[in-house]
Amino acid sequence: MTENQRRIGFLICLVTIVLAVLDMQIVSAATVPIVRDLDPAHGIDKIPWLVSAFALASAVVLPLYGKLCDTLGAKRVFLTAVGVFLVGSALCGAAQSIGQLIAARAVQGIGAGGLLSVTMVVIAELRGPGEKDAKGAGMGGVVSGGGMAVGPWIGGMLADHASWRWIFYINLPLGLAVLVLGALVLKLPRRSHRHRIDFLGAALAALFSAALLLMTEWGGKQYPWASPQIAGLGLTAVAALALFLWRQKMAAEPILPLSLFRVPELRWGFAIQGLMGAAMVGAMYYVMVYLQVARGISSSSAGLYLLPMALGMTSVGILSARLTERGWQERTFVTVGSAIGAVAFLSLSTLGTGTSLWLLRGDLLLVGMGFGLLLGQLIQLVQDAAPRHQLGVATTATRFFQTLGTALGAALFGTVVTRLYDGPGPLASLTGAARVAGVSSYVDAMGSVFLCGAVLMGVCVVMALRLPGRLGARGAGPGAGRGGEVVGAQVAVSPGELSPVPVSRRR
Repeated sequence: MTENQRRIGFLICLVTIVLAVLDMQIVSAATVPIVRDLDPAHGIDKIPWLVSAFALASAVVLPLYGKLCDTLGAKRVFLTAVGVFLVGSALCGAAQSIGQLIAARAVQGIGAGGLLSVTMVVIAELRGPGEKDAKGAGMGGVVSGGGMAVGPWIGGMLADHASWRWIFYINLPLGLAVLVLGALVLKLPRRSHRHRIDFLGAALAALFSAALLLMTEWGGKQYPWASPQIAGLGLTAVAALALFLWRQKMAAEPILPLSLFRVPELRWGFAIQGLMGAAMVGAMYYVMVYLQVARGISSSSAGLYLLPMALGMTSVGILSARLTERGWQERTFVTVGSAIGAVAFLSLSTLGTGTSLWLLRGDLLLVGMGFGLLLGQLIQLVQDAAPRHQLGVATTATRFFQTLGTALGAALFGTVVTRLYDGPGPLASLTGAARVAGVSSYVDAMGSVFLCGAVLMGVCVVMALRLPGRLGARGAGPGAGRGGEVVGAQVAVSPGELSPVPVSRRR
C-alpha cells in the first residue's frame, strides 16, 4: 500500500471504532423516547435487554473473529463485520416493537464485536515493514475509550433534538463509506495456508461468555444471587469453561491457543486488560449515578462530566505515541497508567454529598489519563509480542478479557453497594430528611466501590512490573520473523513449524 492508502486505511479504522463504541453507550441516553414510542405500557421492563443483547452478541463472537482473521485474512473479516453491523443498524432504526429492536441489537452486536477487535488487527497490518511508531494501536485505544465517555451525551442530544431512530440511521452513511473505501483501499496479507476452525471451541467459549454475562447482569436484580436461576448460570459457566480449556488443549488448531499464556507480555497483558475493564465500569457508571442521585443533575447534563475523562484519554494517547517513537517502553506506560488510575480512584473514594464538582472533574481527568495510557499501550504490547500467525487471536483476546472483566466488575461493584447501603429504605421511595440520610449512605457505599477500583489498579501496577523490561527492537511488529527479517506475507507456514515464543521479540 502507498503512504496515502495507509493514511486512508487508518482513518477508516478510527471511524469504525467510533461507530462500534458509540453504539455500545448511546442507547442508554435514549431509553425514555424509545419506550414512549414503541411500548409505553411495558417497554421499561425490557430496556435492559437493549444493552445486554448488544453486549452478549459482541462478546460471544470475539474468539471466533480472531481465528477467522488468522485463517482468512483481516480484510475479509473486517468488511464482513462492517456489513453485519450495517444490517443490524438498519433493522434497529426500522424496528416497530421493543422485541424487534432487541433482536436487531443482537445482530448489530455480532457486527460490532468484529468492529471493536478486527479493526485493531487491520491497524497492526497497516504498519509498514520496520515501521517504528505506535500511533495506530495507541489512537485506536484512545478513540475507543473516548467514545465510551461521550456516547451517552451524544445519544441524549440526538434523542432530544431528533428522533431516537437517528441513533442507528446515522451509522448507515458512515458505515457504507467505510465499506466502500475499505474494499478499494485496503490491501492486506492473505492467508495461503488453509486452517481448520475449531467451531466446537468457539461454541464453548460463547456458552461460557453468555452464561457469565447473564449471571452478572441478572444477579441481585432480576433474581437473588442464591436463586436457582443464577446458580444454574454459574454452574453452566464453570462447566463450559472447563470443557473449553480441555478442548483448547486437545484441538489441532484451537480457537484460543493456551500457548499464548506462556508469553509473559500476553499473560500479564490479558490480566491487566480484564482488571482495567472492571475498574472502568466502576468509574463511568457510578460517577454518573453519583451526579444524578447525590447532586440532582439530569442524565444528559451528567454525561458532560465525562468529557474531562475523554480529554485525558486523548491527550495522553497522543503523547504516548510520540514518546514511543523515541524509544519509551510499553512497560513504562502500563505501569504509570495503572498508578495514575489507582490515585484517581483513591481520590474518588473520598467523594461526599458536598464535594466540589471541579474536584470531581479533576479526578475524571486523571482517570482518563490512566486509562488512556493503558488502552493503547496494552494493545500495542500484545501485538508486538504475539506470534505472527496468531496476531488476530491475540488481539481479539484483549477485547474478550476486557469484556469479561467489565461483567465481573459490574457484579462486584453492584454487590458492594447493595451490601453496604444501610439507608432507611429504598432510595427511590424516600423523601425529606429520610432521603438525605439515604443519599448520604449511598454515597458512602459508592466510596467503597471506588476504593475497590483503586485496589484493582494497584494490582495492575504489580502485574505491569512483572512485564519484561524491553520487548526487543521497536517496530518489528506483525511483519517480523525470527532474527528480525521481514517475512513475506504470502508465505504459507503450518502452525506446528512456528515457535510459541513471540517472533517480534529479539534478545
